Amino acid sequence: MSNTTRSNKSLATDSAENSQDHAQELGKKGEELVAAYLRKEGFIILATNYATRRGEVDIIAQRGEVLAFVEVKTRKKTYFPINQVVTATKQQRIALAALDYAQRKGIQNKVLRFDVATVEYTQTTQSLNYIPNAFQHRRSC
Repeated sequence: MSNTTRSNKSLATDSAENSQDHAQELGKKGEELVAAYLRKEGFIILATNYATRRGEVDIIAQRGEVLAFVEVKTRKKTYFPINQVVTATKQQRIALAALDYAQRKGIQNKVLRFDVATVEYTQTTQSLNYIPNAFQHRRSC
């Protein structure tokens, strides 16, 4: 009986790992789609998956004086309203990572903008919804 229990736990672990790998693969695919969109819109991609101990930003891009910190949400189902997709806590973590990036790179006199991109995949289509200036953060560099 203990062998069966171990096998069931092993199957559950394998299933969870496969699901996590699939989600990471889908997320990366969404980030690549958003990066291509930003390039088409005239942005230069400065960094992807920038992480600090206080937060993480999926894409950092610049066009002129605008430095966009982009959170990408990729799903295979319909989205909830933006305030449910990127919570206040997540916004704070993105802002902290953005401020860390700006400080480390010595960036001054730029407009720091926080954007959100939602990517939805179905069996036959993909859709991208890009929301510039999706949320505000009070501090600036």
